[in-house]
Formats: sequence, C-alpha cells, structure tokens
Amino acid sequence: MSRARVSRRGTRPRGGVLAVISLLMIGSAAIRVGLEAGPALAKPAIHETSENKSAKSDTRDIQVVLTELLRREKTIKQREDALREREKALEIADQAIEMRLIALQEAEGSLRATLAVADKAAENDLTRLTDVYQNMKPKDAAALFETMDPTFAAGFLSRMPADAAAGVLAGLSPEAAYTISVVMAGRNALAPQE
Repeated sequence: MSRARVSRRGTRPRGGVLAVISLLMIGSAAIRVGLEAGPALAKPAIHETSENKSAKSDTRDIQVVLTELLRREKTIKQREDALREREKALEIADQAIEMRLIALQEAEGSLRATLAVADKAAENDLTRLTDVYQNMKPKDAAALFETMDPTFAAGFLSRMPADAAAGVLAGLSPEAAYTISVVMAGRNALAPQE
C-alpha cells in the first residue's frame, strides 16, 4: 500500500483538470452564441438585406423544386401502380390462356379418339357391306351397281376379291362397266411412284 500512496502523491489530481477544460469549452460556446446572436437580435425584422432576399429566393426556389419533385414522384407512383395492374391482368390472362390450351388439348384428344372410333366403325360398315355385295348373286349385285355412282361402285368393287368383282362387272352394261373401270384404274394414277 505504501507504493500506491507514493505514486498518488507524485501526480496531479485528474478530476480538477477535466473540470477546468469543461468550463472553458462551455464558456467558449456561450461567447460564440452571444456574439452571433447579438447582431441578429439587434437588426430589426423589417429591414431586408440582400442576404435575406437571396435566402428567401433560395427558399422559394427550393420549394418550387420540391413541389415539382413531389409531383413527379406522384406521377411515377401512378405509373408504377398502372404497370402493376397490367402485370396482374397479364398474369390472369396467361393463366386463362393456359387453362384454355389445356382444355383445347383435351378436346382435341377426345375428338381424335372419337374420330378413330368413327373411322373404325365406318371401315367395319364398308367391310360388311362389301361382304354382302360379294356374297350376292353377280346378276343381282350388277343391278344394284348399275344404279350407283361410278366412284361409289368402284370403291366397293376394288375391295372385293377379283373373281367376285369380275362377276359383277360382267353383269353391268358396257357403259357402266367402262366408267367404273376407268375410275378404278385412275384412283392411284396420281399417287407417288417412289
């Protein structure tokens, strides 16, 4: 403990120096405020100096600029809101389009399935009718084919076996047999060869 006492005796007290410095700073601040506030208080408010006029002019200019900036900001916010609304509308439209595309694809698939069933049914009907015509007596079948459209008759005759078709053609009039033969020969004339 004797060392601590000795070291304290050899140094100056710190609290006193800080207090003196603080008082000096406070005094300096008071003097500055007094010096700067004094002339301002001494001048009457009625007299406008060029500095005051320029300050008021600057304030008006700043207010004009600030008003213009606020107006532009409002306009920009309105445009942003309009763009957001358009984006939402486009998103809704995109969703609707996607849903319609999906529905259209489903309808197309359903239509293809229906057409496939119808084609198969039509093919079955043609095969059955061809079987009926080829199982008829050639003379009776020829009487029916004589009244048919030549293209329609050629379709049935081309599906029949050659001997059954020959029997029907033999029973037709020469003009009808010739016309049906021309249709049958010309059916594949325009088909690609290779």
